[in-house]
Amino acid sequence: MPSITSWTRLEPQTRNAEMKTSVQARIHDPLWLLARQWQIGEFQGEDSGTPIMARLRADVSRLMRYFAGAIAANSQVNAPAFDAKTTPLETIVERERVRPLPAAKGEKLRLAVEAAQHFFRLLNQQEITPSNRKKYRKAFLRKFPFAALTEEERRALDIESLRFFDLLFSRVPDGRLLYATLRSGGPPPSDLPIDAADVPKIKKTAKAFVQWYETLFSEPGSTAPAWVSDRLEYAFSVGTRLNDGECTLTAQEYFDGHLDWEDFSINAEVSMGAANDNAITQAVTTVIPAPVTFRGAPAPRFWEFEDAQVDYGNIPTGPADLSQMLLIEFANSFGNDWFVIPLDLEVGTLCRTRSLVVTDTFGVRTLIKSNSESGEPHASWRMFQLSFQQPTDVSVPLTPARNLFFLPPSLARSLEGKALEEVLFLRDEMANLAWGVERLIESALEQALNRYEAAAVATPNTPIISGDSTPVYRIASQVPEYWTPLMPVQTDAAILAVRLVRGAVLKTDGSQEIVQSFGRILNPDGNVRLALYEEEVPREGARVTRNYQLARWLDGSTHLWMGRRKQVGRGEGSSGLRFDTAEERQHK
Repeated sequence: MPSITSWTRLEPQTRNAEMKTSVQARIHDPLWLLARQWQIGEFQGEDSGTPIMARLRADVSRLMRYFAGAIAANSQVNAPAFDAKTTPLETIVERERVRPLPAAKGEKLRLAVEAAQHFFRLLNQQEITPSNRKKYRKAFLRKFPFAALTEEERRALDIESLRFFDLLFSRVPDGRLLYATLRSGGPPPSDLPIDAADVPKIKKTAKAFVQWYETLFSEPGSTAPAWVSDRLEYAFSVGTRLNDGECTLTAQEYFDGHLDWEDFSINAEVSMGAANDNAITQAVTTVIPAPVTFRGAPAPRFWEFEDAQVDYGNIPTGPADLSQMLLIEFANSFGNDWFVIPLDLEVGTLCRTRSLVVTDTFGVRTLIKSNSESGEPHASWRMFQLSFQQPTDVSVPLTPARNLFFLPPSLARSLEGKALEEVLFLRDEMANLAWGVERLIESALEQALNRYEAAAVATPNTPIISGDSTPVYRIASQVPEYWTPLMPVQTDAAILAVRLVRGAVLKTDGSQEIVQSFGRILNPDGNVRLALYEEEVPREGARVTRNYQLARWLDGSTHLWMGRRKQVGRGEGSSGLRFDTAEERQHK
């Protein structure tokens, strides 16, 4: 059956185009509005004017010293100089050796080849005849060839690296040997057939090549590394001089890749030799204070339309949500009582305010003290204040530093490459051991080599097949080659301290060959024994990676370095390690 549907639509229609009556905001009960104003305290006169001028004086101290590694308490060191304007602090802390050693045959093969190719590109830019240029290329190839690999060295390389070496070792010179010879800055070797007219051009090419090779990566040079292998994190200190003496800031546990002020603590028990440094400058600024605003703040005037992006009446707050309740109270009652004063500071500085004088609309000048000097309860409130490091005398109470603002020379953002090395530190409750599992290592081609896949190809799991039903006795089960045991060793009998020391296992084929780890994480530089503190390998484990980092700094310079990151692991694991077992044979 057909039906007929009808409805009524209400359409508002203004009587005229003017909005004069609407914006007047007429009310029918003005006494009620006055009563509400009295209830919320709007009639309380504060007898204060609006700030119209502020004059700030401060002492600004630049960071002048840097010390890599953990620093002992009650010690004095002469730390090297540090300039935050040239290099980010993350780069200085994290960087490690990247360029290969001249005697390293199976290390950084791709970089060695590309360095030699770059030398020839620089050589092509010189005004040298094509015939001489071709002659010089052959001469450099004969003078700086890649050293042939022994059978043992060839077995140590993966398939891709070995193919790369066999393809290019007779076609391009070794860039590592080329740099080692040319970095002295002297004339080219006498046994090279170079014409006398081309010697200055070869020297110019060699100078440009050495500069490119040395500045391609940011490396630590002669300074000690900041990576603490027994803690799996970075530790370092920076120092400067204040008006009342030297100030040392120590970061004991840095591992996430981004530095900020909360990573530092004031270390009052050490000296870095900055007591006489010229680090202090005076900062004086006179500005007009600006009111503090934020998106969605209530309008301070009645005749102003408010931003509807924040609905304070719809914020779900409970009795324990103190932070949200304080935010609402600040926005509604004190939102127009706060002012901000801009102060330009260089990165890598400590700022201490000497005086702040505010002039209001009545011409009254008021000296504003810091909250630490205002007494209780104002002294209990603090923001961005540094704390003191735990002293050796635990009876000394710890209080936050007063009137100090630290602006670290840290990066806002950096580009991070894929992990070239990855180690999982985990616990094995069945074997009562901790393990360092090398999941990825850096190959000779500077690529991530998966040790799990490489071990599966090298040692396939083939069962024992025989017609005999007698079980096979095993002294110990086979552990994957990329699993390195961490043995608990008591280091101090007085306090029962236990360290997890890197151990080794033998291969089960009877060759008496030790299973080795190849990465830098499990093999610290300088023949340092890896002895982790027991608490550094919790039940959830730890994951440590090595990545390339790229960033740009204030002066526009580009910095490329190799850094490490530590993250939460993937829980416990099982190596399958068992002793004195009998395995059944699989029948034909």
